Amino acid sequence: MNTQAHKARINLMKFTVIVGFVLMGIKFCSWYFTKSNAILTDALESIINVVAGAFALYSLYYAAKPRDEDHPYGHGKIEFFSAGIEGSLIFIAGLSMVAKAVYGFFHPAQLDKIDLGVALSAFTALVNFFLGRHLLKTGRQSNNAVLIADGKHLVSDTISTIGLIAGLLIIFFTGKFWLDNLVTILLGCWIIFTGFKLVRESVGNLLDEADMEVVNSLIEILNVNRKQNWIDIHNLRVLKYGSHLHIDMHATFPYYMSLEESHEEVHAIENLIKEKTGNEVELFIHADPCIESSCAVCLVNNCPVRKFPFREKLEWKLENVLPDAKHK
Repeated sequence: MNTQAHKARINLMKFTVIVGFVLMGIKFCSWYFTKSNAILTDALESIINVVAGAFALYSLYYAAKPRDEDHPYGHGKIEFFSAGIEGSLIFIAGLSMVAKAVYGFFHPAQLDKIDLGVALSAFTALVNFFLGRHLLKTGRQSNNAVLIADGKHLVSDTISTIGLIAGLLIIFFTGKFWLDNLVTILLGCWIIFTGFKLVRESVGNLLDEADMEVVNSLIEILNVNRKQNWIDIHNLRVLKYGSHLHIDMHATFPYYMSLEESHEEVHAIENLIKEKTGNEVELFIHADPCIESSCAVCLVNNCPVRKFPFREKLEWKLENVLPDAKHK
């Protein structure tokens, strides 16, 4: 594991938690001055931000633990669990927002100092937006589910705050205070949807659901850098353990190659994938000998044992790389 990169992610998460705590205080001050349900629900969601951020920070520490006998693939899957917890908390926050707004329709409250509430909310939205974008960028570069989930959370928080500000401005200029509850319900539905998406992605990763974006990227790398001795790639599997990728595949080479030569080809594939993906990758590549029916798609020039003439170069794609079958 890249220790320096991991320390940088942990420090970024620490900073995120501290900023979230400060913004939470600002939002509660804004609610105190305005008495707005929409601002209150925004402040309550900030509690979720801080709690989820703290758990995310712990998960980064835990994911950095070295492999052991009980966790031969490492501890990276806790990152998906953390993302699921965060999504669940966001979902619950959205439900509470809707419930509070419905209650507000029957027990309306007079709003005050809306202009101050707008100013404070705008400041928190600006901070969350830039911090969320930075988390997303860093998370995608390092393939880190924790940073991506927290980045999505902060960006969704920014969008909901923008909607909140728009609602408060309408209320300020029209004097229709019931719109406060309507805005809250709309924001609550958006947050519920965001939380559901995070939970869905987390469950998929925990159940080793194939990430087709990663698989297609890997196939593209192999196609572009293909060597003639790589007759085919099949039975490709990609598992995600947090920011770590575990890749299994079978590679078919000319059957007359020595064990040492086959090993060199396997090593070349490993180096290529590690270099091009930029991720922490573990590969298990099984070397297969070619068969006669592969001759028609074999790119080896002047093959001394070719049984059938070459017909066409077979492009590697999902349909022929994922099945456990040599290409014919």
